[in-house]
Amino acid sequence: MRVLVLGGDGYLGWPTALHLSDKGHEVAVLDNFARRGYDAELGVESLVPIESLADRIAAWHEVSGRVISSYEGDLLDAEFLFEAVRDFAPDTIVHYAEQRSAPYSMIDREHAVYTQHNNVIGNLNLLYAIAEIDPSIHLVKLGTMGEYGTPNVDIEEGWLDLEHNGRRDRVLFPKRPGSFYHLTKVHDSHNIEFTCRAWGLRATDLNQGVVYGQRTPQTALDPRLSTRFDYDAVFGTVLNRFVIQAVLGQPLTVYGKGAQTRGLIDIRDTVECIRLAVENPAEAGEFRVFNQMTESMSVAAIADLVADRFPGPVQIEQLENPRSEAPEHYYNVKHTGLVGLGLEPHLLSDTLIESMFDIVGANKHRVNPDKLRPTVRWRGALKS
Repeated sequence: MRVLVLGGDGYLGWPTALHLSDKGHEVAVLDNFARRGYDAELGVESLVPIESLADRIAAWHEVSGRVISSYEGDLLDAEFLFEAVRDFAPDTIVHYAEQRSAPYSMIDREHAVYTQHNNVIGNLNLLYAIAEIDPSIHLVKLGTMGEYGTPNVDIEEGWLDLEHNGRRDRVLFPKRPGSFYHLTKVHDSHNIEFTCRAWGLRATDLNQGVVYGQRTPQTALDPRLSTRFDYDAVFGTVLNRFVIQAVLGQPLTVYGKGAQTRGLIDIRDTVECIRLAVENPAEAGEFRVFNQMTESMSVAAIADLVADRFPGPVQIEQLENPRSEAPEHYYNVKHTGLVGLGLEPHLLSDTLIESMFDIVGANKHRVNPDKLRPTVRWRGALKS
């Protein structure tokens, strides 16, 4: 298949492009390099050095003999986007090209508006491009488990069979997102579902849990193929932060009591989930939803696991939670769809944490310790 990966220079976009290319698909990537710009804005950088997109693509050709094409531009530029889709003529578009940080969206009004405009309008431009150029293109869109929030009922895969006053219907599962970023993903899901229903588009919405890890079989082939390792309190995920704090001899900073439960997924499973979705497309007019996670665990349990696996003393420190979220909650998520397509999950209890200690140890001189502490507070966003 011909697959266009939007956001193909990013943390997940780049290893996804490599994985699909390695599996025999003809791949192109599109990016506006905004993610690299956020590093400059925030004064941080990836723990693991990353090459330019051009150098990455050249290295992949050198290592594998395979070619990845590239387009540089912005989804907000509809003319550019339409031309790129026409030029590459993809069978599938994988859409990662959005601002992906909840804390970033909560910094202030400006960052909230930017996140909403960038994500929602870019996605809407993409839906029009597909509809007008080739409605048979399968859209594989990365959503987030954060769309659902933490309801006091089981979370189904996207849809809910509802009975009300003696009548039955099938509706999108109710959403209660926890940030302006998560709200954009809800808006995206609704816009995509509408265009599937109204225009006959085909789409797979992947509501993904927290991703951990930095290596896939393809990125491990050459240092020039490395993807990002974010650790700061704005873009870094909780496991990455805990691993770095353990290696640096700092306390693991747990927000509140750490009873907040998160869905988790290994980066190797993320890229495989995308492959499975690409190779098993939704039907015309179908809005298909998969909950893309493999297990769930509380933040406190993740901290305990890191402390247990680290070969040295580790302290755990409880901080006031900067986020507005329930300190304890019910969390039971259905996630059978991708397993049904053939996913064989890696679990956090596997050896990945030990390999992450090695990665951090080799690059700990690149850590800015000041960036590990939270600076964005959900209520503080009102003060701008």
